[in-house]
Amino acid sequence: MASEIYQSKNVCVIGAGPSGLVAARELRNEGHRVVVLEQNHDVGGQWLYDPNVEGEDPLGRAPTLKVHSSLYTSLRLMLPREIAGFTDFPFAVKKGRDMRRFPGHTELLFYLKDFCDWFGLRELIRFNTRVSYVGMLDGDAVGCKDLKWVVRSVEKKTEIFVEEVFDAVVVASGHYSKPRLPSIKGMDAWKRKQMHSHIYRVPEPFCDEVVVVVGNSISGQDISMELMDVAKAIYLSAKSLDISEGLSKVISKHENLHLRPQIESLQEDASVLFVNGSWVIADTIIYCTGYSYTFPFLDTKGIVAIDDNRVGPLYEHTFPPSLAPSLSFIGIATKIIAFPFFESQAKWIAQLLSGKTTLPSRDDMMHSIKELYHSREIAGIPKHNTHEIGDFEYCDRYGDHIGFPRLEEWRKKICLSTIRNAETDLETYKDSWDDHELLQEALQSPHFTQLGPQDLDFPL
Repeated sequence: MASEIYQSKNVCVIGAGPSGLVAARELRNEGHRVVVLEQNHDVGGQWLYDPNVEGEDPLGRAPTLKVHSSLYTSLRLMLPREIAGFTDFPFAVKKGRDMRRFPGHTELLFYLKDFCDWFGLRELIRFNTRVSYVGMLDGDAVGCKDLKWVVRSVEKKTEIFVEEVFDAVVVASGHYSKPRLPSIKGMDAWKRKQMHSHIYRVPEPFCDEVVVVVGNSISGQDISMELMDVAKAIYLSAKSLDISEGLSKVISKHENLHLRPQIESLQEDASVLFVNGSWVIADTIIYCTGYSYTFPFLDTKGIVAIDDNRVGPLYEHTFPPSLAPSLSFIGIATKIIAFPFFESQAKWIAQLLSGKTTLPSRDDMMHSIKELYHSREIAGIPKHNTHEIGDFEYCDRYGDHIGFPRLEEWRKKICLSTIRNAETDLETYKDSWDDHELLQEALQSPHFTQLGPQDLDFPL
């Protein structure tokens, strides 16, 4: 608990997914009074699987989404469980549950429930509560030390509206729900089925169909491989035909999976024309083209904006300089080992709000942001990839702001080993691996040998 010399704030956390839960824990540990507002009936955020997508807009263009989670039924973790958990709460095997090293999404939801219950976080959460508005109590108080926030929410079952004032707001609402779509000639006039992977759940509805899957990222590859058992043919449309060895092996082994370049146009006769001149008559197009950041409830008078999927300006992907630390974001960054990074973000936010540590000046933070944008531009990184990190050193430097332990070497090595295995054999890497020595090193580390509620019975 924070010392009495530090400040205790009333803090609203929006979302009870992984980032919201760890934020709630760290804020409470620092002595703050915390309320978590969660729109669903349980914790988990994106990991709270919802099979019922009936009535959802297939392309996700509607102003509001009926379903938050974008998980499909068969989804498994892309990284092994030993590097996936928070630093002081290992994601270890629980007997009688999914004991695979790369478990399905249900097992991660169980882990988050275990985390929530172990640290007594449920008492902080208001479930079935949708946030409709977050704005400054005094719009002219930008940069004010005592800036406060008005939060309006509605309890979905009773439709009772509540308005409250908080000292700080932590936005932890996730970014894998609002579909991002490509702009393709003829897309609006195409007569057959089009959908975003946001509402894909199982392969059976595509039995004997010709399916075009747009995008060869993780979901595009997963869905394409799952459809191979039921679809007549799958055409995986990718920006680049320079694909990994693993995906190339899959395509060479399965006669009904084909690689194609980007789509040139969609025709009224149901044909899909690719940029190399080839074409196919398709029954369904599934867009696995990613997601957009969206905060429909947030009113910052234009201070924080989303431009080509860049949320900014944000210092260290977390703090808007003019509004920090009273407004912060957790979970914006991608291509990281997520849970430890969220944990370091949460600790930093909690300590800033208590006064235990401070941020650089507003001008220095803006200078740092401009340097980031400039370096990305020089490197040829598109604006919409601003928040993709993919850099262990950055994660380590981030934790240095609050003395948070750097990522263990075994964690980094296992991550890289997994990526290499996936690039070599996409179909088998989750069930066959060659990093047993690294796994043993992990299990002998303090992360797993500390006392805790989990069984440490990894199948080797």
